[in-house]
Amino acid sequence: MCMSKEGAFYPEFLSTRYIPALIRCTAPRSHYSTTHDNPGRVKEKGKEKGEGEEAVGKGKERAKRRGKQKESNQVWNNAEIPQSESQRRTVYALSTPLGKAGVAVVRISGPDALQAWSGMTRPATRRADPTSDRQREPTPWRMERRDIVHPTTKDKLDDGLVVFFKAPSSFTTEDVLELHIHSGRAVISSVLSALAHIPGCRPAEPGEFTRRAFEGGRLDLTQVEGLKDLINAETELQRRMALQNAGGAAKQEFDELRSDILECLVLLEAIVDFSEEFHEGDEEKLFQDTQELARGLCDRISDHLNNPRGEILRSGIRLAIFGPPNVGKSSLLNYLAKREASIVTDVPGTTRDVVELSLDLGGLPVIVADTAGLRKADDLVENIGIGRAQDTVKGSNISLCVLSLPDALVQTPEGPRIQIPPSVAPLITPSTYFLLNKMDMVKSPPDMSGVQAAVEGTRVVGGNSGEDGEGKGEEVGALGNRAWAVSLRTGDGMGTFLEGFTEVLRERYDFSQDQDGSTVPLITHARHRHHLQTAIDHLHAFTSFLHPSTPRTAESKYVDIAAEEVRQAAKAIGKVTGAIDNEDVLDQLFRDFCIGK
Repeated sequence: MCMSKEGAFYPEFLSTRYIPALIRCTAPRSHYSTTHDNPGRVKEKGKEKGEGEEAVGKGKERAKRRGKQKESNQVWNNAEIPQSESQRRTVYALSTPLGKAGVAVVRISGPDALQAWSGMTRPATRRADPTSDRQREPTPWRMERRDIVHPTTKDKLDDGLVVFFKAPSSFTTEDVLELHIHSGRAVISSVLSALAHIPGCRPAEPGEFTRRAFEGGRLDLTQVEGLKDLINAETELQRRMALQNAGGAAKQEFDELRSDILECLVLLEAIVDFSEEFHEGDEEKLFQDTQELARGLCDRISDHLNNPRGEILRSGIRLAIFGPPNVGKSSLLNYLAKREASIVTDVPGTTRDVVELSLDLGGLPVIVADTAGLRKADDLVENIGIGRAQDTVKGSNISLCVLSLPDALVQTPEGPRIQIPPSVAPLITPSTYFLLNKMDMVKSPPDMSGVQAAVEGTRVVGGNSGEDGEGKGEEVGALGNRAWAVSLRTGDGMGTFLEGFTEVLRERYDFSQDQDGSTVPLITHARHRHHLQTAIDHLHAFTSFLHPSTPRTAESKYVDIAAEEVRQAAKAIGKVTGAIDNEDVLDQLFRDFCIGK
Protein backbone atom coordinates (compact mmCIF):
# COMPACT_ATOMS: atom_id res chain seq x y z
CA MET A 1 0.00 0.00 0.00
CA CYS A 2 1.12 3.58 -0.72
CA MET A 3 0.11 6.82 1.03
CA SER A 4 -0.85 10.08 -0.66
CA LYS A 5 0.42 13.45 0.54
CA GLU A 6 -2.90 13.93 2.36
CA GLY A 7 -2.64 10.59 4.14
CA ALA A 8 -4.91 8.35 2.06
CA PHE A 9 -3.77 4.78 1.44
CA TYR A 10 -4.18 3.14 -1.95
CA PRO A 11 -2.86 -0.02 -3.65
CA GLU A 12 0.73 0.25 -4.92
CA PHE A 13 -0.17 -0.49 -8.56
CA LEU A 14 -2.14 2.78 -8.71
CA SER A 15 0.93 4.92 -7.93
CA THR A 16 2.74 3.88 -11.11
CA ARG A 17 0.00 2.86 -13.53
CA TYR A 18 -2.95 5.16 -13.03
CA ILE A 19 -2.48 8.26 -10.90
CA PRO A 20 0.27 9.98 -12.96
CA ALA A 21 -1.73 9.46 -16.14
CA LEU A 22 -4.97 10.85 -14.77
CA ILE A 23 -3.28 13.83 -13.17
CA ARG A 24 -1.76 14.71 -16.55
CA CYS A 25 -5.16 14.37 -18.17
CA THR A 26 -6.82 16.70 -15.65
CA ALA A 27 -4.04 19.29 -15.40
CA PRO A 28 -5.29 22.90 -15.39
CA ARG A 29 -4.41 25.28 -18.21
CA SER A 30 -1.69 26.93 -16.11
CA HIS A 31 0.46 23.79 -16.59
CA TYR A 32 0.76 24.59 -20.28
CA SER A 33 2.27 27.45 -22.25
CA THR A 34 2.10 28.58 -25.84
CA THR A 35 5.20 28.29 -27.99
CA HIS A 36 6.61 31.23 -29.89
CA ASP A 37 7.19 29.23 -33.07
CA ASN A 38 3.54 28.30 -33.30
CA PRO A 39 1.21 30.35 -31.03
CA GLY A 40 -1.71 28.17 -32.08
CA ARG A 41 -0.26 25.08 -30.42
CA VAL A 42 0.56 24.27 -26.81
CA LYS A 43 3.14 22.16 -25.07
CA GLU A 44 3.37 20.97 -21.50
CA LYS A 45 6.07 22.74 -19.49
CA GLY A 46 9.13 20.63 -18.85
CA LYS A 47 7.86 17.64 -20.87
CA GLU A 48 9.42 16.20 -23.99
CA LYS A 49 7.23 15.67 -27.04
CA GLY A 50 5.40 12.38 -26.91
CA GLU A 51 5.79 11.82 -23.18
CA GLY A 52 2.46 10.82 -21.65
CA GLU A 53 0.71 10.69 -25.06
CA GLU A 54 -0.56 7.20 -24.35
CA ALA A 55 -1.98 8.32 -21.00
CA VAL A 56 -3.50 11.39 -22.61
CA GLY A 57 -5.11 9.24 -25.26
CA LYS A 58 -6.63 7.00 -22.64
CA GLY A 59 -7.85 10.05 -20.77
CA LYS A 60 -9.53 11.42 -23.90
CA GLU A 61 -11.17 8.10 -24.58
CA ARG A 62 -12.40 7.91 -20.99
CA ALA A 63 -13.70 11.47 -21.12
CA LYS A 64 -15.49 10.83 -24.40
CA ARG A 65 -17.06 7.66 -23.03
CA ARG A 66 -18.47 9.55 -20.06
CA GLY A 67 -19.40 12.70 -21.97
CA LYS A 68 -16.98 14.91 -20.07
CA GLN A 69 -15.03 16.49 -22.90
CA LYS A 70 -16.81 19.82 -22.56
CA GLU A 71 -14.52 21.08 -19.78
CA SER A 72 -12.36 23.68 -21.43
CA ASN A 73 -9.47 23.19 -19.02
CA GLN A 74 -8.52 19.86 -20.60
CA VAL A 75 -5.99 21.07 -23.18
CA TRP A 76 -4.47 18.11 -24.94
CA ASN A 77 -0.95 18.01 -26.37
CA ASN A 78 -0.77 19.00 -30.06
CA ALA A 79 -4.33 20.41 -29.97
CA GLU A 80 -5.10 23.43 -32.12
CA ILE A 81 -6.37 26.48 -30.24
CA PRO A 82 -8.71 28.44 -32.54
CA GLN A 83 -8.26 32.20 -32.68
CA SER A 84 -10.88 34.73 -33.71
CA GLU A 85 -10.24 37.44 -36.32
CA SER A 86 -10.00 40.05 -33.55
CA GLN A 87 -7.39 37.98 -31.73
CA ARG A 88 -5.22 37.79 -34.83
CA ARG A 89 -5.35 41.56 -35.41
CA THR A 90 -2.93 44.05 -33.91
CA VAL A 91 -4.37 46.53 -31.41
CA TYR A 92 -3.09 49.84 -30.09
CA ALA A 93 -4.03 52.33 -27.37
CA LEU A 94 -2.69 55.02 -25.08
CA SER A 95 -1.51 53.23 -21.92
CA THR A 96 -0.98 56.31 -19.75
CA PRO A 97 -3.61 58.77 -18.49
CA LEU A 98 -4.49 61.60 -20.83
CA GLY A 99 -3.26 64.91 -19.45
CA LYS A 100 -0.20 67.10 -18.92
CA ALA A 101 2.87 65.01 -18.10
CA GLY A 102 6.37 64.41 -19.33
CA VAL A 103 5.79 61.20 -21.26
CA ALA A 104 2.86 59.32 -22.78
CA VAL A 105 3.11 55.64 -23.73
CA VAL A 106 1.32 54.20 -26.75
CA ARG A 107 1.20 50.38 -26.71
CA ILE A 108 0.89 48.25 -29.86
CA SER A 109 0.38 44.49 -29.54
CA GLY A 110 -0.13 41.78 -32.13
CA PRO A 111 1.42 40.11 -35.17
CA ASP A 112 1.80 43.40 -37.07
CA ALA A 113 3.48 45.34 -34.24
CA LEU A 114 6.74 45.47 -36.19
CA GLN A 115 4.90 47.18 -39.05
CA ALA A 116 4.62 50.21 -36.78
CA TRP A 117 8.40 50.09 -36.26
CA SER A 118 9.19 50.06 -39.96
CA GLY A 119 6.36 52.37 -41.01
CA MET A 120 6.30 54.95 -38.22
CA THR A 121 9.86 55.27 -36.91
CA ARG A 122 13.22 56.27 -38.36
CA PRO A 123 16.66 57.10 -36.91
CA ALA A 124 16.68 60.27 -34.85
CA THR A 125 20.13 61.35 -36.08
CA ARG A 126 19.62 64.14 -38.61
CA ARG A 127 22.56 63.08 -40.75
CA ALA A 128 21.36 59.48 -41.00
CA ASP A 129 19.82 58.18 -44.20
CA PRO A 130 16.06 57.69 -43.47
CA THR A 131 16.15 54.41 -45.41
CA SER A 132 19.37 53.09 -43.88
CA ASP A 133 17.72 50.80 -41.31
CA ARG A 134 14.34 50.29 -42.94
CA GLN A 135 14.76 46.51 -43.00
CA ARG A 136 16.41 46.27 -39.57
CA GLU A 137 14.30 44.84 -36.78
CA PRO A 138 14.58 46.50 -33.37
CA THR A 139 16.71 44.95 -30.65
CA PRO A 140 14.24 43.45 -28.13
CA TRP A 141 13.98 45.08 -24.69
CA ARG A 142 16.26 47.98 -25.61
CA MET A 143 15.16 51.62 -25.65
CA GLU A 144 16.04 53.45 -28.87
CA ARG A 145 15.59 57.11 -29.65
CA ARG A 146 13.63 57.44 -32.92
CA ASP A 147 11.68 59.97 -34.91
CA ILE A 148 7.97 59.17 -34.95
CA VAL A 149 6.60 59.74 -38.45
CA HIS A 150 3.34 59.32 -40.33
CA PRO A 151 3.33 55.95 -42.17
CA THR A 152 2.14 57.39 -45.49
CA THR A 153 3.29 61.03 -45.66
CA LYS A 154 6.47 60.47 -43.59
CA ASP A 155 5.87 63.79 -41.86
CA LYS A 156 7.58 63.91 -38.48
CA LEU A 157 5.09 63.72 -35.62
CA ASP A 158 7.39 63.62 -32.59
CA ASP A 159 10.81 62.67 -31.25
CA GLY A 160 10.59 59.84 -28.77
CA LEU A 161 11.84 56.50 -27.41
CA VAL A 162 10.78 53.15 -28.81
CA VAL A 163 11.10 49.71 -27.18
CA PHE A 164 10.18 46.31 -28.61
CA PHE A 165 9.12 43.28 -26.55
CA LYS A 166 9.45 40.06 -28.53
CA ALA A 167 6.82 37.34 -28.17
CA PRO A 168 6.27 35.37 -26.04
CA SER A 169 8.31 37.33 -23.47
CA SER A 170 5.94 40.26 -23.29
CA PHE A 171 2.95 41.18 -21.15
CA THR A 172 0.44 40.04 -23.77
CA THR A 173 2.66 37.10 -24.95
CA GLU A 174 2.53 38.77 -28.41
CA ASP A 175 4.97 41.08 -30.18
CA VAL A 176 4.61 44.44 -28.40
CA LEU A 177 5.97 47.82 -29.48
CA GLU A 178 5.79 50.83 -27.16
CA LEU A 179 6.15 54.43 -28.34
CA HIS A 180 7.24 56.77 -25.53
CA ILE A 181 6.26 60.20 -26.79
CA HIS A 182 5.55 63.66 -25.41
CA SER A 183 2.21 63.81 -23.66
CA GLY A 184 0.65 66.82 -25.38
CA ARG A 185 -2.87 66.14 -26.59
CA ALA A 186 -1.99 67.09 -30.16
CA VAL A 187 1.01 64.75 -30.20
CA ILE A 188 -0.99 61.84 -28.83
CA SER A 189 -3.86 62.45 -31.22
CA SER A 190 -1.56 62.59 -34.25
CA VAL A 191 0.24 59.36 -33.31
CA LEU A 192 -2.99 57.45 -32.67
CA SER A 193 -4.43 58.72 -35.95
CA ALA A 194 -1.29 57.63 -37.79
CA LEU A 195 -1.50 54.11 -36.32
CA ALA A 196 -4.90 53.72 -37.96
CA HIS A 197 -3.07 53.74 -41.32
CA ILE A 198 -1.02 50.63 -40.41
CA PRO A 199 -2.64 47.61 -42.16
CA GLY A 200 -4.19 45.14 -39.72
CA CYS A 201 -4.22 47.56 -36.76
CA ARG A 202 -7.28 48.68 -34.83
CA PRO A 203 -7.90 50.55 -31.54
CA ALA A 204 -7.93 48.29 -28.47
CA GLU A 205 -11.04 47.61 -26.42
CA PRO A 206 -11.07 48.31 -22.65
CA GLY A 207 -8.81 45.79 -20.91
CA GLU A 208 -7.88 44.07 -24.18
CA PHE A 209 -4.13 43.98 -23.50
CA THR A 210 -4.75 42.28 -20.16
CA ARG A 211 -7.25 39.90 -21.73
CA ARG A 212 -4.66 38.85 -24.28
CA ALA A 213 -2.24 38.27 -21.41
CA PHE A 214 -4.85 36.01 -19.79
CA GLU A 215 -5.64 34.16 -23.00
CA GLY A 216 -1.92 33.72 -23.66
CA GLY A 217 -1.40 32.11 -20.25
CA ARG A 218 0.57 35.01 -18.77
CA LEU A 219 -2.04 35.64 -16.06
CA ASP A 220 -4.93 33.76 -14.51
CA LEU A 221 -8.14 35.49 -13.39
CA THR A 222 -6.98 36.04 -9.80
CA GLN A 223 -3.85 37.74 -11.12
CA VAL A 224 -5.97 39.86 -13.47
CA GLU A 225 -8.12 40.90 -10.52
CA GLY A 226 -4.99 41.58 -8.47
CA LEU A 227 -3.66 43.82 -11.24
CA LYS A 228 -6.96 45.69 -11.38
CA ASP A 229 -6.98 46.08 -7.58
CA LEU A 230 -3.37 47.30 -7.67
CA ILE A 231 -4.33 50.04 -10.12
CA ASN A 232 -7.25 51.05 -7.88
CA ALA A 233 -5.39 50.69 -4.54
CA GLU A 234 -5.71 53.75 -2.31
CA THR A 235 -4.07 52.54 0.92
CA GLU A 236 -0.89 50.71 1.83
CA LEU A 237 -2.58 47.45 2.83
CA GLN A 238 -4.68 47.46 -0.33
CA ARG A 239 -1.47 47.85 -2.32
CA ARG A 240 0.23 44.98 -0.49
CA MET A 241 -2.66 42.57 -0.95
CA ALA A 242 -3.19 43.50 -4.61
CA LEU A 243 0.52 43.24 -5.42
CA GLN A 244 0.78 39.75 -3.95
CA ASN A 245 -2.35 38.57 -5.75
CA ALA A 246 -1.11 40.06 -9.01
CA GLY A 247 2.08 38.08 -8.42
CA GLY A 248 0.18 34.81 -8.07
CA ALA A 249 -0.28 34.33 -4.29
CA ALA A 250 -4.01 33.59 -4.55
CA LYS A 251 -3.50 31.56 -7.74
CA GLN A 252 -1.10 29.24 -5.93
CA GLU A 253 -3.55 28.57 -3.11
CA PHE A 254 -6.48 27.96 -5.49
CA ASP A 255 -4.34 25.68 -7.65
CA GLU A 256 -3.35 23.67 -4.56
CA LEU A 257 -7.00 23.35 -3.54
CA ARG A 258 -7.97 22.19 -7.01
CA SER A 259 -5.05 19.77 -7.16
CA ASP A 260 -6.06 18.21 -3.84
CA ILE A 261 -9.67 17.87 -5.03
CA LEU A 262 -8.43 16.22 -8.23
CA GLU A 263 -6.47 13.75 -6.11
CA CYS A 264 -9.75 12.69 -4.53
CA LEU A 265 -11.18 12.28 -8.02
CA VAL A 266 -8.18 10.17 -9.03
CA LEU A 267 -8.80 7.75 -6.19
CA LEU A 268 -12.50 7.45 -7.02
CA GLU A 269 -11.76 6.85 -10.70
CA ALA A 270 -9.35 4.13 -9.61
CA ILE A 271 -12.11 2.33 -7.70
CA VAL A 272 -14.19 2.23 -10.89
CA ASP A 273 -11.49 1.44 -13.45
CA PHE A 274 -9.40 -1.04 -11.43
CA SER A 275 -12.06 -2.70 -9.30
CA GLU A 276 -10.98 -6.21 -10.40
CA GLU A 277 -7.46 -5.67 -9.06
CA PHE A 278 -8.48 -4.69 -5.52
CA HIS A 279 -8.37 -7.15 -2.63
CA GLU A 280 -11.54 -7.63 -0.63
CA GLY A 281 -12.28 -4.60 1.53
CA ASP A 282 -9.70 -2.36 -0.21
CA GLU A 283 -12.31 -0.49 -2.23
CA GLU A 284 -14.39 0.42 0.78
CA LYS A 285 -11.28 1.51 2.69
CA LEU A 286 -10.11 3.67 -0.22
CA PHE A 287 -13.59 5.20 -0.59
CA GLN A 288 -13.68 6.11 3.10
CA ASP A 289 -10.14 7.51 2.99
CA THR A 290 -11.13 9.67 0.04
CA GLN A 291 -14.09 11.01 1.98
CA GLU A 292 -11.74 11.84 4.85
CA LEU A 293 -9.57 13.81 2.44
CA ALA A 294 -12.70 15.64 1.25
CA ARG A 295 -13.65 16.50 4.85
CA GLY A 296 -10.21 18.04 5.35
CA LEU A 297 -10.71 20.09 2.19
CA CYS A 298 -14.09 21.25 3.51
CA ASP A 299 -12.39 22.47 6.68
CA ARG A 300 -9.79 24.39 4.66
CA ILE A 301 -12.43 26.01 2.46
CA SER A 302 -14.61 26.84 5.49
CA ASP A 303 -11.70 28.71 7.07
CA HIS A 304 -11.50 30.89 3.97
CA LEU A 305 -15.27 31.40 3.80
CA ASN A 306 -15.33 32.49 7.44
CA ASN A 307 -12.64 35.11 6.85
CA PRO A 308 -14.10 38.24 5.19
CA ARG A 309 -11.07 40.46 5.69
CA GLY A 310 -9.94 40.27 2.06
CA GLU A 311 -13.26 41.57 0.80
CA ILE A 312 -13.35 44.25 3.49
CA LEU A 313 -9.77 45.31 2.77
CA ARG A 314 -10.48 45.63 -0.97
CA SER A 315 -13.78 47.49 -0.68
CA GLY A 316 -13.14 49.36 2.59
CA ILE A 317 -14.23 49.01 6.23
CA ARG A 318 -17.64 50.61 6.61
CA LEU A 319 -17.58 52.83 9.72
CA ALA A 320 -20.78 54.59 10.84
CA ILE A 321 -20.62 57.60 13.17
CA PHE A 322 -23.85 58.01 15.13
CA GLY A 323 -25.20 59.56 18.32
CA PRO A 324 -27.57 62.24 19.60
CA PRO A 325 -27.75 65.65 17.86
CA ASN A 326 -25.06 68.29 18.40
CA VAL A 327 -22.46 66.06 20.06
CA GLY A 328 -19.68 66.52 17.48
CA LYS A 329 -20.27 63.81 14.86
CA SER A 330 -19.74 66.13 11.90
CA SER A 331 -16.75 67.74 13.64
CA LEU A 332 -15.22 64.27 13.96
CA LEU A 333 -15.73 63.59 10.24
CA ASN A 334 -14.08 66.91 9.37
CA TYR A 335 -11.18 66.14 11.71
CA LEU A 336 -10.61 62.75 10.07
CA ALA A 337 -10.96 64.18 6.56
CA LYS A 338 -8.74 67.18 7.38
CA ARG A 339 -11.22 69.45 5.60
CA GLU A 340 -14.74 70.85 5.94
CA ALA A 341 -16.55 67.82 4.54
CA SER A 342 -19.69 68.26 6.63
CA ILE A 343 -21.57 71.35 7.82
CA VAL A 344 -21.08 72.14 11.52
CA THR A 345 -23.38 74.52 13.47
CA ASP A 346 -24.68 74.87 17.01
CA VAL A 347 -28.18 74.07 15.77
CA PRO A 348 -29.24 70.48 16.64
CA GLY A 349 -30.30 68.48 13.59
CA THR A 350 -28.01 70.27 11.10
CA THR A 351 -27.04 67.00 9.42
CA ARG A 352 -30.12 65.57 7.69
CA ASP A 353 -28.58 63.00 5.32
CA VAL A 354 -25.70 60.51 5.35
CA VAL A 355 -22.32 62.00 4.35
CA GLU A 356 -19.72 59.42 3.27
CA LEU A 357 -15.98 59.76 2.77
CA SER A 358 -13.25 57.26 1.90
CA LEU A 359 -10.28 57.69 4.22
CA ASP A 360 -6.92 56.09 4.92
CA LEU A 361 -6.54 55.33 8.64
CA GLY A 362 -3.10 53.92 9.28
CA GLY A 363 -3.03 52.20 5.89
CA LEU A 364 -6.54 50.80 6.31
CA PRO A 365 -9.26 51.75 3.78
CA VAL A 366 -12.20 53.08 5.77
CA ILE A 367 -15.51 54.40 4.41
CA VAL A 368 -16.72 56.80 7.11
CA ALA A 369 -20.41 57.77 7.24
CA ASP A 370 -21.61 60.79 9.23
CA THR A 371 -25.29 60.36 10.12
CA ALA A 372 -28.15 62.49 11.38
CA GLY A 373 -28.54 62.97 15.12
CA LEU A 374 -30.84 60.38 16.71
CA ARG A 375 -33.81 61.84 18.55
CA LYS A 376 -37.59 62.02 18.41
CA ALA A 377 -38.37 64.65 15.79
CA ASP A 378 -41.52 66.14 14.30
CA ASP A 379 -39.84 67.36 11.11
CA LEU A 380 -40.57 65.04 8.16
CA VAL A 381 -37.19 65.59 6.47
CA GLU A 382 -35.27 65.05 9.71
CA ASN A 383 -37.16 61.83 10.38
CA ILE A 384 -36.19 60.55 6.93
CA GLY A 385 -32.56 61.35 7.78
CA ILE A 386 -32.85 59.55 11.12
CA GLY A 387 -34.23 56.47 9.38
CA ARG A 388 -31.31 56.49 6.94
CA ALA A 389 -28.92 56.92 9.86
CA GLN A 390 -30.30 53.83 11.56
CA ASP A 391 -30.03 51.79 8.34
CA THR A 392 -26.45 52.97 7.83
CA VAL A 393 -25.41 51.92 11.34
CA LYS A 394 -27.04 48.51 10.96
CA GLY A 395 -25.26 47.95 7.63
CA SER A 396 -21.81 49.00 8.85
CA ASN A 397 -18.88 46.74 9.72
CA ILE A 398 -18.11 48.80 12.83
CA SER A 399 -19.71 51.86 14.43
CA LEU A 400 -18.61 54.76 16.61
CA CYS A 401 -21.11 56.30 19.00
CA VAL A 402 -20.29 59.93 19.81
CA LEU A 403 -21.63 61.30 23.11
CA SER A 404 -21.35 64.63 24.89
CA LEU A 405 -19.32 63.88 28.02
CA PRO A 406 -20.89 66.63 30.19
CA ASP A 407 -24.39 65.30 29.35
CA ALA A 408 -23.50 61.61 29.65
CA LEU A 409 -21.57 61.83 32.95
CA VAL A 410 -24.01 61.14 35.82
CA GLN A 411 -23.80 60.30 39.52
CA THR A 412 -25.37 57.06 40.73
CA PRO A 413 -25.41 55.30 44.13
CA GLU A 414 -22.58 53.11 42.81
CA GLY A 415 -20.51 56.13 41.76
CA PRO A 416 -20.02 58.13 38.55
CA ARG A 417 -21.24 56.41 35.39
CA ILE A 418 -21.68 57.13 31.67
CA GLN A 419 -25.36 57.16 30.71
CA ILE A 420 -26.21 55.82 27.25
CA PRO A 421 -29.12 57.84 25.77
CA PRO A 422 -32.23 55.73 25.00
CA SER A 423 -32.28 57.03 21.42
CA VAL A 424 -28.97 55.31 20.55
CA ALA A 425 -29.14 52.21 22.77
CA PRO A 426 -31.00 50.00 20.22
CA LEU A 427 -28.14 50.47 17.72
CA ILE A 428 -25.33 49.48 20.10
CA THR A 429 -23.75 46.09 19.33
CA PRO A 430 -20.44 44.36 20.12
CA SER A 431 -19.10 46.21 17.07
CA THR A 432 -19.80 49.63 18.64
CA TYR A 433 -17.11 51.86 20.16
CA PHE A 434 -17.54 55.21 21.95
CA LEU A 435 -16.06 58.68 21.64
CA LEU A 436 -16.81 60.90 24.66
CA ASN A 437 -16.48 64.42 23.26
CA LYS A 438 -16.35 67.84 24.92
CA MET A 439 -14.18 66.80 27.84
CA ASP A 440 -12.95 70.44 27.93
CA MET A 441 -16.46 71.41 29.06
CA VAL A 442 -16.47 69.23 32.17
CA LYS A 443 -17.02 71.83 34.88
CA SER A 444 -14.25 71.20 37.39
CA PRO A 445 -11.22 68.98 38.05
CA PRO A 446 -13.11 66.76 40.54
CA ASP A 447 -15.61 65.92 37.79
CA MET A 448 -12.78 65.28 35.34
CA SER A 449 -11.06 62.97 37.80
CA GLY A 450 -14.24 60.96 38.00
CA VAL A 451 -14.45 60.43 34.25
CA GLN A 452 -12.02 57.52 34.31
CA ALA A 453 -13.91 55.87 37.14
CA ALA A 454 -17.18 56.46 35.30
CA VAL A 455 -15.85 54.89 32.11
CA GLU A 456 -14.38 51.88 33.91
CA GLY A 457 -17.50 51.35 36.00
CA THR A 458 -20.05 51.50 33.16
CA ARG A 459 -21.36 48.29 31.63
CA VAL A 460 -22.77 48.78 28.13
CA VAL A 461 -26.10 47.19 27.22
CA GLY A 462 -27.47 47.64 23.71
CA GLY A 463 -29.54 45.87 21.12
CA ASN A 464 -33.07 45.26 22.32
CA SER A 465 -33.03 47.59 25.33
CA GLY A 466 -35.74 49.70 23.67
CA GLU A 467 -36.10 53.42 23.19
CA ASP A 468 -37.13 53.96 26.79
CA GLY A 469 -33.95 52.29 28.04
CA GLU A 470 -35.91 49.52 29.70
CA GLY A 471 -36.08 45.86 28.84
CA LYS A 472 -33.51 43.16 28.35
CA GLY A 473 -30.71 44.18 26.00
CA GLU A 474 -27.51 42.62 24.74
CA GLU A 475 -24.55 42.76 27.14
CA VAL A 476 -21.76 44.44 25.16
CA GLY A 477 -19.13 44.68 27.89
CA ALA A 478 -17.23 47.25 29.93
CA LEU A 479 -17.15 50.74 28.44
CA GLY A 480 -13.52 51.16 29.48
CA ASN A 481 -12.40 48.70 26.81
CA ARG A 482 -14.08 50.61 24.00
CA ALA A 483 -14.18 54.34 24.83
CA TRP A 484 -11.97 57.42 24.50
CA ALA A 485 -12.49 60.85 26.09
CA VAL A 486 -11.52 63.71 23.78
CA SER A 487 -12.13 67.33 22.91
CA LEU A 488 -12.62 67.92 19.21
CA ARG A 489 -12.52 71.67 19.83
CA THR A 490 -9.05 71.69 21.40
CA GLY A 491 -7.73 68.42 19.95
CA ASP A 492 -6.96 66.94 23.37
CA GLY A 493 -7.01 63.13 23.36
CA MET A 494 -7.41 62.82 19.58
CA GLY A 495 -3.95 61.36 19.04
CA THR A 496 -4.62 58.63 21.59
CA PHE A 497 -8.03 57.97 20.04
CA LEU A 498 -6.71 57.62 16.49
CA GLU A 499 -3.90 55.32 17.59
CA GLY A 500 -6.21 53.17 19.72
CA PHE A 501 -9.05 52.98 17.20
CA THR A 502 -6.69 52.08 14.33
CA GLU A 503 -5.33 49.22 16.44
CA VAL A 504 -8.92 48.11 17.13
CA LEU A 505 -9.54 47.93 13.40
CA ARG A 506 -6.38 45.90 12.86
CA GLU A 507 -7.19 43.44 15.61
CA ARG A 508 -10.87 43.19 14.72
CA TYR A 509 -10.26 42.38 11.08
CA ASP A 510 -7.00 40.49 11.61
CA PHE A 511 -4.93 42.94 9.59
CA SER A 512 -2.09 43.18 12.12
CA GLN A 513 -0.36 40.08 10.71
CA ASP A 514 -0.25 41.74 7.28
CA GLN A 515 2.32 44.30 8.44
CA ASP A 516 5.11 42.14 7.03
CA GLY A 517 3.05 41.10 4.00
CA SER A 518 3.38 37.44 5.01
CA THR A 519 -0.26 36.47 4.62
CA VAL A 520 -2.80 37.26 1.95
CA PRO A 521 -6.55 36.63 2.32
CA LEU A 522 -7.83 34.22 -0.32
CA ILE A 523 -11.30 35.71 -0.90
CA THR A 524 -11.16 39.26 -2.26
CA HIS A 525 -14.16 39.28 -4.63
CA ALA A 526 -17.75 38.09 -4.34
CA ARG A 527 -17.29 35.56 -7.13
CA HIS A 528 -14.49 33.84 -5.14
CA ARG A 529 -16.91 33.29 -2.27
CA HIS A 530 -19.61 32.02 -4.62
CA HIS A 531 -17.38 29.42 -6.28
CA LEU A 532 -15.82 28.29 -2.99
CA GLN A 533 -19.31 27.86 -1.52
CA THR A 534 -20.31 25.81 -4.57
CA ALA A 535 -17.21 23.65 -4.17
CA ILE A 536 -17.80 22.99 -0.48
CA ASP A 537 -21.46 22.13 -1.14
CA HIS A 538 -20.40 19.45 -3.65
CA LEU A 539 -17.74 18.10 -1.29
CA HIS A 540 -20.25 17.91 1.55
CA ALA A 541 -22.59 16.01 -0.76
CA PHE A 542 -19.79 13.57 -1.57
CA THR A 543 -18.92 12.96 2.08
CA SER A 544 -22.56 12.01 2.77
CA PHE A 545 -22.37 9.02 0.39
CA LEU A 546 -22.10 5.57 2.00
CA HIS A 547 -20.02 2.92 0.24
CA PRO A 548 -22.52 0.22 -0.86
CA SER A 549 -22.22 -3.47 -0.10
CA THR A 550 -23.50 -4.44 -3.55
CA PRO A 551 -22.26 -6.34 -6.61
CA ARG A 552 -19.38 -4.63 -8.43
CA THR A 553 -21.46 -3.42 -11.38
CA ALA A 554 -23.92 -1.53 -9.21
CA GLU A 555 -21.08 -0.38 -6.96
CA SER A 556 -19.18 1.19 -9.86
CA LYS A 557 -22.24 3.18 -10.92
CA TYR A 558 -22.68 4.37 -7.33
CA VAL A 559 -19.05 5.48 -7.03
CA ASP A 560 -19.35 7.19 -10.41
CA ILE A 561 -22.26 9.26 -9.08
CA ALA A 562 -20.27 10.14 -5.97
CA ALA A 563 -17.26 11.09 -8.10
CA GLU A 564 -19.41 13.54 -10.06
CA GLU A 565 -19.78 15.64 -6.89
CA VAL A 566 -15.99 15.83 -6.57
CA ARG A 567 -15.66 16.64 -10.26
CA GLN A 568 -18.08 19.55 -9.89
CA ALA A 569 -16.14 20.82 -6.85
CA ALA A 570 -12.93 20.86 -8.91
CA LYS A 571 -14.80 22.64 -11.70
CA ALA A 572 -15.98 25.34 -9.28
CA ILE A 573 -12.42 26.04 -8.11
CA GLY A 574 -11.28 26.11 -11.74
CA LYS A 575 -13.76 28.89 -12.45
CA VAL A 576 -12.02 31.10 -9.88
CA THR A 577 -8.68 31.03 -11.68
CA GLY A 578 -10.12 30.80 -15.19
CA ALA A 579 -9.05 27.19 -15.77
CA ILE A 580 -12.76 26.73 -16.52
CA ASP A 581 -13.85 29.63 -18.73
CA ASN A 582 -16.96 31.69 -18.10
CA GLU A 583 -17.33 34.17 -20.96
CA ASP A 584 -19.76 36.43 -19.10
CA VAL A 585 -17.35 36.80 -16.18
CA LEU A 586 -14.45 37.51 -18.53
CA ASP A 587 -16.38 40.19 -20.41
CA GLN A 588 -17.38 41.95 -17.18
CA LEU A 589 -13.90 41.76 -15.65
CA PHE A 590 -11.97 43.14 -18.62
CA ARG A 591 -14.61 45.74 -19.42
CA ASP A 592 -13.79 47.45 -16.10
CA PHE A 593 -10.17 48.06 -17.14
CA CYS A 594 -9.09 51.26 -18.87
CA ILE A 595 -8.59 51.05 -22.64
CA GLY A 596 -4.78 51.14 -22.52
CA LYS A 597 -4.56 48.24 -20.04
